[in-house]
Amino acid sequence: MSRLSDKFANGEFVVTTELTPPKGIDLDELLEKAASLTNLVDAFNLTDSHASKMSLSPIAAAMQLMANGHEPILQLTTRDRNRIGLQSDMLGAGLLGIENLVCMGGDPPQLGDHPDAKPVFDLSTSELIKAAHQLSQGQDMMGNKLSGVPTFHVGAVVNPGVDDLDTEIERLEEKVSAGARFFQTQAIYDVEVFIHFMDRISHLDIHVLAGILPIKSVKMARYMNEKIPGIHIPEHLINTISHAKDVESASATIAANTIKEIGNRCAGLHLMAVGSEKLIPRILELA
Repeated sequence: MSRLSDKFANGEFVVTTELTPPKGIDLDELLEKAASLTNLVDAFNLTDSHASKMSLSPIAAAMQLMANGHEPILQLTTRDRNRIGLQSDMLGAGLLGIENLVCMGGDPPQLGDHPDAKPVFDLSTSELIKAAHQLSQGQDMMGNKLSGVPTFHVGAVVNPGVDDLDTEIERLEEKVSAGARFFQTQAIYDVEVFIHFMDRISHLDIHVLAGILPIKSVKMARYMNEKIPGIHIPEHLINTISHAKDVESASATIAANTIKEIGNRCAGLHLMAVGSEKLIPRILELA
């Protein structure tokens, strides 16, 4: 079993974060960021061509993280590969000892740096989760027996702040039925919304990592409120950032205060620093 699944099983409070593989093969910066968070972060998501911008394979990045003593979480999107390619990649990850998977759809290609790329989306997220579970049970999606069986600890994503929460919870339940055991949420800014969501899913035996994304600027906050479904940054938080003499300190304090209010309602945190990994130690210390 992976160290991450052991920590969940033992009831430990888990902290994960994201690292974006580069457009190229130089991993020095990525590995430096991981090293700076040793003993603070339990596992690192390796994004799968984040925002549809072509980048190094997260499997390769995950292998290098493991070689440096860090636990990876491999993100897999259904955007770029069909069911044959996805199963093949999962088997490759399993051979290399990568056990943690987070399955998702991924952003449409036209939003990225190869806008003419053809989207695949051969599988739904729930179908991808089920495929991972079947591989760990010794067979592929067609029921063919595997020669050697990988071990996977499968997770997915969820958005507690969507307008149609009933549908979001139905999809969450489908993912749980397919084999997902932990979930990383969209960024949380409204504590009451998150607590309501957790109350609604209390019947499920899963581990939820609350998403924490520091507010870098008023511009960022306005953009997220307008463009990203399920995100609502309250006006009083935007005002705090607007009047702050030190925006980074104010941002870290806001994030820490959110963690204090929701920490006893979740299994841990998923910190999405998006290039501001240096804030993570400060946020955790304040929280």
